[in-house]
Amino acid sequence: MISLLDYGAGNVRSVVNAIEHLGEQVRLVSSPEDLASAEKLVFPGVGHYGELMRVLREKGLREPLIRHLRSGRPFFGICVALQALYEGSEEAPDEAGLGLYPGRVRRFAGELPVPHIGWNGIRACKASPFLAGFDGSEKLYFVHSYHVPAAGSGPEALTLTDYGTAFVSAIADGQRIATQFHPEKSGQAGLRLLENFLKADRAAEAILPPRCPEKTALAKRIIACLDVRANDRGDLVVTKGDRYDVREAGRVRNLGKPVALAADYYRQGADEITFLNITGFRDFPLHDQPMLRVLEETAKLVFVPLTIGGGIRDFTDRNGVFSSALEVAARYFRAGADKVSIGSDAVAIVEQYLQSGKASGLSSIEQIARVYGNQAVVISIDPRRVYVHDPAKVPAAHIQCIETAEPGPEGERFCWYQCTVQGGREGRPVDALTVAAVCEHLGAGEILLNCIDRDGTGAGFDLELVRAVRHAVGIPVIASSGAGCTDHFVALFTTTNADAALAAGIFHRREVPIAAVKTALLDRVPVRQL
Repeated sequence: MISLLDYGAGNVRSVVNAIEHLGEQVRLVSSPEDLASAEKLVFPGVGHYGELMRVLREKGLREPLIRHLRSGRPFFGICVALQALYEGSEEAPDEAGLGLYPGRVRRFAGELPVPHIGWNGIRACKASPFLAGFDGSEKLYFVHSYHVPAAGSGPEALTLTDYGTAFVSAIADGQRIATQFHPEKSGQAGLRLLENFLKADRAAEAILPPRCPEKTALAKRIIACLDVRANDRGDLVVTKGDRYDVREAGRVRNLGKPVALAADYYRQGADEITFLNITGFRDFPLHDQPMLRVLEETAKLVFVPLTIGGGIRDFTDRNGVFSSALEVAARYFRAGADKVSIGSDAVAIVEQYLQSGKASGLSSIEQIARVYGNQAVVISIDPRRVYVHDPAKVPAAHIQCIETAEPGPEGERFCWYQCTVQGGREGRPVDALTVAAVCEHLGAGEILLNCIDRDGTGAGFDLELVRAVRHAVGIPVIASSGAGCTDHFVALFTTTNADAALAAGIFHRREVPIAAVKTALLDRVPVRQL
């Protein structure tokens, strides 16, 4: 029986699913008494370091956890749980860590986007039975803004990873292991590591992977997007349309069942799966949201990150029950989501910020980021081009124009990217660059760009939009809309600094397999191969 420390935050369900997938049973522990009796303990740390340490202290879990760690009993810590083993963190300077190892956790600095999100490699510092079956070419999934520097790390360091600087990506000390990456979201390689831990008492020898890279590289991500809504019979289906029109011959276009299609994309090598909830069920009681069941079932089969968008906002259901955006996000995280995507509400939040000149501290972006960390919040922006002859003639002073190589219908040499809401049906007097920058300031960790002008066209990504937004923010940017062939992905990653590419229709219609995209990219940019 594996004990899993459930301190009340984040996506513990995915860790449970991964362990059960490997044939073990899991017991959730949340009290000091249950923690004290745990023999083999898994601690999935999620979100903000300060919030984690505060909850451990207030629930009386801190001292029993330290006793377990010092007892030498088997322990597996994930993400922030690795950071908690050290003396403290810049993320919450006033919160003391568990102090098992000397050193402090630092924030990434430099020109690379922060958070560090995506699939990166590992290089072993020492042999370990935890690395059985690894050959050194594996990529694991990271999502974090803070790290344990490699410089000054002690003998506990098992692997290092590079992201501007070298940092400790895993530690191993006796029967204790902790990883900065998420093994439960790292596909087969992550499952292999978990299995090595679960069977550690039967591992006979320490293994050093035969091909340790001199330096690791972050892979460009390929994300499969599934627009999910109810069809005419009330069943949830994956659909897709040109410029958000998802009906065909009077019926909702049905491209497959969401859980089965997500599992298929996982097998094909998708680096992430994104669900966009465009159902008519948003007035349902929160506990009865159909998308919750989709997430719960998908998380049992898919061991890469899952993002959910649509309906992440304050709402009152048909029974008159109010749920805050934070409560909605929490419920999705508990169902198996790793990130939530905020769309139209983000535009409204930015407009309020521009009007008041300050952050309220109460927006959904700020609240979710404060509890679950910046990396948990994706901002989905749906912009369209508005051409102008004179940049000074835009509707508001804060709107940013770019000079374009694609002139407008009247020869205009400038354009701005107007943000839209309500599925592209309504334009707002605010531009994509401003929305992205303000949302970063409020705590968002990633930007998803859905260019309406390119949606369903197969004409390629709007590279000018991607470059402009990527230049405006210091967080990762996902490009979406317009992909029609593998060359479009090659152009995106070789001519812009985009961190990921998202596509839907070409994957659903099997026009371009995910494997073909990665094969086309293989000799040009780092990618994760199966």
